[in-house]
Amino acid sequence: MSAVKEYNAVKKQSAKRIIFFKLLSILSSIVLLYILEFSLKVFRYGHDLRLFIEAPENKNFLQLNPDASKKYFTNQKIATTGNIELFKKNKDANTLRIFILGESTTIGYPYFHNGSFHRWLQYRLSHTFPDRNFEIINLSLTAVNSYTVFGFAKEVVNYEPDAVLIYTGHNEYYGALGVGSTEKIGSNPKLVNLILYLRQFRLVQLLTNTYEQIQQAIAGNTADTGGTRMKLMVSEQKIPYESKLYQKGIEQFHHNIDETLKLLSKRNIPVFVSNLVSNEKDLKPFVSFPSDNVKFPAFNRNYILGLEALKKQNYAGAHRYYQAANQINNTHALCNYYLGKITYEQGNFGLAKTYFTKAKDLDGLRFRAPEKLNELISQLCQKYKDAHLVDAKTEFEAKSANKIIGDELILEHVHPDLMGYALLADAFYKSMKKEKLIAVNTENEMSFSQLIQEMPITKVDSLAGLYKVSNLKRNWPFREVMTSNPYTIKTVEEKLAYGVTSQQLAWPDAISQLYDYYINNHELEKARKVVETLVLEYPTDARYYEKAAMLSGELKDDRKAIFYFKKAFALAPSFDKARYLFVLYLRLDQPTEAIPFLDYAIQNNTSQFNLNPVKAYAEQVVQLKQSLAADSTNLTTLNQIANAYYRMDNKSGASKYLQKILKIDADNPNALALMAQIK
Repeated sequence: MSAVKEYNAVKKQSAKRIIFFKLLSILSSIVLLYILEFSLKVFRYGHDLRLFIEAPENKNFLQLNPDASKKYFTNQKIATTGNIELFKKNKDANTLRIFILGESTTIGYPYFHNGSFHRWLQYRLSHTFPDRNFEIINLSLTAVNSYTVFGFAKEVVNYEPDAVLIYTGHNEYYGALGVGSTEKIGSNPKLVNLILYLRQFRLVQLLTNTYEQIQQAIAGNTADTGGTRMKLMVSEQKIPYESKLYQKGIEQFHHNIDETLKLLSKRNIPVFVSNLVSNEKDLKPFVSFPSDNVKFPAFNRNYILGLEALKKQNYAGAHRYYQAANQINNTHALCNYYLGKITYEQGNFGLAKTYFTKAKDLDGLRFRAPEKLNELISQLCQKYKDAHLVDAKTEFEAKSANKIIGDELILEHVHPDLMGYALLADAFYKSMKKEKLIAVNTENEMSFSQLIQEMPITKVDSLAGLYKVSNLKRNWPFREVMTSNPYTIKTVEEKLAYGVTSQQLAWPDAISQLYDYYINNHELEKARKVVETLVLEYPTDARYYEKAAMLSGELKDDRKAIFYFKKAFALAPSFDKARYLFVLYLRLDQPTEAIPFLDYAIQNNTSQFNLNPVKAYAEQVVQLKQSLAADSTNLTTLNQIANAYYRMDNKSGASKYLQKILKIDADNPNALALMAQIK
């Protein structure tokens, strides 16, 4: 009889033991992922996608990370970069720090540099508040949209902003990750933002890159990096009005801007959001969808008859035919545009504006934001207490012929000309004043007309912008017929601008050559404008302030000389700058302002001159002027002030008071004797 093997039941694991092993497994996975992530960082795989990095030249400052945009582009070869504008790691108490978020208009295309609206704003604020520091950091990029605005805002809140300024919307469909873009990864904003969050990790970058390489190996390397940026970014060239894809773009914008304003309001950070402007009057719709002949058989007949009448300048006939066509099918973009043109010529500007706006909204190639986005901007600004609407559109309309925006202020479809950028800056400035972010003393305020007159934009910058737009219009979707050389290149400024446009010459080199040219030709006013341009471009470099001050001195412009010497002194104090400042202030009869710089010069005296008597005389003048306030005709006091200035070798100060004396007493012997010595 065979032995029967005894059956032993497997002991059941306890619930606690199972939980322990599950937790251990999860923990091990997390540790492994951490080790992988750490190893990839150590071996410098992938990109550091933080918004800010230390400035390589000065560890006390931060700047925009050139790789920050790579998070938003699936094709890294076409990722755009922004400005390098420094701001201090440790914010000064006297500093107003403003971050700018947006797209190509916001960064200042096609001028960049000092043509951009934030530089107009920076110049005006600096000259209206000469004793305050302004850090205006433009984080805008070309070819991006509200995903970047929201993503950047999430990091900006940690850097002590006093305000955030936003202008965005025109790129919503074709900017990186837009629903009609070649760079899209989905149409659900929450999912897209989750993917963007994960992209900061090197392990995710490794997996993404591996996947893309496999895809390219299977499909072949068909990535197109040629053509204009506009062409490269467009996947869906035809997005009908109120279609499913159109609505997804609206929802994407609404979600991202809503989340941005919610985030900033939670931190009590004032945010100023501008509505959008575009060329409505002078730009035909890029894509007008054909009318269905079966559904609307009479539309095409009326439309063609209208076109023929329009060519003959028969506006009444054209209006009749187009109106008939529009009554049959009111969703044809070009039909609405031509109705706008005709009613404009007939002087019915209100109706023309309605047609132009509708034509823009019906345009199937969505390079101009639909009016729905302006409605959303207004609604969202009302939703949050710290969000403020900047009504740039009204400002542009006020400066446009018959209040319809066209070629007068817009270079092509959406980018303003220099006056347009000045108006955009003015719109933000007015809103900041209204909301009391800045408290302006009207006596010291730089007016808009002064800004237009004094803003340092060189001819090279202005021409380079026009050349860039001219080149843009020769390509899709504009395809304007132009001569092979649509602009002249004869003068030094034109040659330098062409060099910048064609990328044969770096902008700093062009500006340096322009400065040398003006100096060699003794065109000091133009040379100073070049240096002021560099002050705005490099606001932390004292050398440019000092050079602008010296040129202002040569031009006998004491006001600007003082302004730039003070800025230079604040960045890099020195005996020479202090000496220039106290001399200028005394010459302008402002001894109170001169004394702090006299004190510095005395404590850091590198000259052979004894400055203590000068300070004593300056203090004496301060006291005498206080006495003079009670009796402005006191000849004894006036003579004492004149003598004090004369002993300081301040002839202009002495002469000013001697003239006051002689107006009161033409034969005053002391005044006449001192006047003779001055002459």
